[in-house]
Amino acid sequence: MRPNVMSRSIISATAVVGLAIGTLAGAGTSFAASAPEARPAVSAEAFGTLAPNNLGLTSDQAKGIQRWLAASWDYNGSIDGLLGTNSWKAIQRYLARDWDYNDSIDGIVGPNTIRALQRFLSEHSTYTGPIDGIAGPGTRAAWSNWANYIG
Repeated sequence: MRPNVMSRSIISATAVVGLAIGTLAGAGTSFAASAPEARPAVSAEAFGTLAPNNLGLTSDQAKGIQRWLAASWDYNGSIDGLLGTNSWKAIQRYLARDWDYNDSIDGIVGPNTIRALQRFLSEHSTYTGPIDGIAGPGTRAAWSNWANYIG
């Protein structure tokens, strides 16, 4: 009887060791399989086409801009206080006519759009900074002042 108990103990111990090794091997491959994928970074340009960009305007100020655009610049979007792609396309059409905007009418608020807006704001609002294509505090303040004026 004693040899039978010994055989069972050896078989049980071997099985436990085998299961442990198999579990660790399986865990290793499952961890390797679940390694994070490399994902492309989202460009600011791509994001800009999706998200509204009021450049610091309140919703009421942006609605005033949209009403002005609807009256004069072929804007037929909603007056919702969110300056999205269609609002900026209308602004770019205006800036192309009189303020030396010479880029695509794409609704993206990039440096060329900001430079033309700064030229406009330096004539029609309180902007006194450089024409540098950066929508800094001076550009945003002048944009807000002009929105108050027309709103």
